[in-house]
Amino acid sequence: IRGKILNVEKASIDKVLANAEIKTMINAFGCGFSEGYGNDFDITKLRYDKIIIMADADVDGAHISTLLLFYRFMPELIQEGHVYIAMPPLYKAMPKKGEEEYLYDDKALEKYRKTHDGPFTLQRYKGLGEMDAEQLWETTMDPEKRILLKVTMDEAATSEIDLTFTTLMGDKVEPRREFIEENARFVKNLDI
Repeated sequence: IRGKILNVEKASIDKVLANAEIKTMINAFGCGFSEGYGNDFDITKLRYDKIIIMADADVDGAHISTLLLFYRFMPELIQEGHVYIAMPPLYKAMPKKGEEEYLYDDKALEKYRKTHDGPFTLQRYKGLGEMDAEQLWETTMDPEKRILLKVTMDEAATSEIDLTFTTLMGDKVEPRREFIEENARFVKNLDI
């Protein structure tokens, strides 16, 4: 997928099903999507044990990852533990002496700066496209080294999760603005 995918929270079911990228993913998974939309979802037909979402390590990447959860159409994928988010590095530290090191967030960069003696060059990855194939394999795809976050969902919090998805990704601007205003003070990872 290049760029942001269709926001399925805002789109009509006809528009969702007309989107070639979404149709391709639904077909690849092999299990259809939720009955509430006219089709039968059958988790036993899922072709993959792990569905790994890989996006840039910035705020836009996080937004794309959220869009790719297909929370409304296939919540069982999350509930049964099949959805993961790959964690690519945000930085590469290259010291004059010693080994290069990939850093996955600002906290890791801060720690590196405090503990590393000597000058180093820092490369910030603006996206996965800035890595060559070897770097992408080494940092994000190699099963021996990659970091995957399993997407989980607390059944008891389902109504709260529904409300959050509707608020943040729905077509009504006012509830989203109010949510942002009420929660802005809790922001820890702001990429501007």
